[in-house]
This record gives sequence, C-alpha cells and structure tokens, in this order.
Amino acid sequence: MIRYANISDLDILNKYDKHISKDELVNAINLHRIIVMYENDKFIGWLRYNLFWDNTPFMNMLYFLDDERGKGNGSKLVEYWEDEMKKQGFEAVLTSTQSNEQAQFFYRKHNYIDSGALTLPGEPLEIIFYKKL
Repeated sequence: MIRYANISDLDILNKYDKHISKDELVNAINLHRIIVMYENDKFIGWLRYNLFWDNTPFMNMLYFLDDERGKGNGSKLVEYWEDEMKKQGFEAVLTSTQSNEQAQFFYRKHNYIDSGALTLPGEPLEIIFYKKL
C-alpha cells in the first residue's frame, strides 16, 4: 500500500529518518509531503519531498529498510509520487544524489536527466536530476 503519511506514521518515520527533526516531520506530514509504503501492514519505506524555488517538487528522501531494497519498491514509490505531482499540475520534478551513491543509476534508469551539480566543502559532488512529467 502506498499513501500519504499521517500522524500515526510519525514514530516510525522519526525512528528512521535522521535527516530531519521531529517537528519538521510533523510539518511535512501536515503538508502531505511524505508518502509511505507498507506491505502486509509492515512499514517498508518512504519518500519525502518539498518545493524547490517554492514551485518545483524536489524529492529529498527516498528510503527503504535494508531487507526491502532491490525488490522494485523504489520504482513503484517514485512512479506514484510522479503521478501525484502531475495530478497537482506540476510539469517537472527534481532530485539529487551524491556522485558516490548508486542512486544516480536508479534515477537515470527512470528518465531523470543530469542537470547540474553542487559541491559543498568536504562532501562528494551532489548531482542534480530533472524529469519532465
């Protein structure tokens, strides 16, 4: 099952999502900017996004529990998100990943186009990806 997160998902999201404070998780849930995935009532992963430049959906986090990776769940969740963004009238989406992560190949496989990069001190190159919906 794929659906927008609600407040009942807060504890499980807070347990695994270490990149955002609990207060910001609550805000993201209230803004319908987290999508969760369950299989047989078991939490297996989530996608969190915001709006880049206040007008373009930007996927900040796509994450699955270790034993749920490599099963096609990422494709299903990203496709769900893209469909939702299209329904909301958005024409394109963005995301990024570090150049030393395998996720770059996942995004390219799903028709995301390399569209630039960002270099932060002490961090690998961050590749920015764009996809027209």
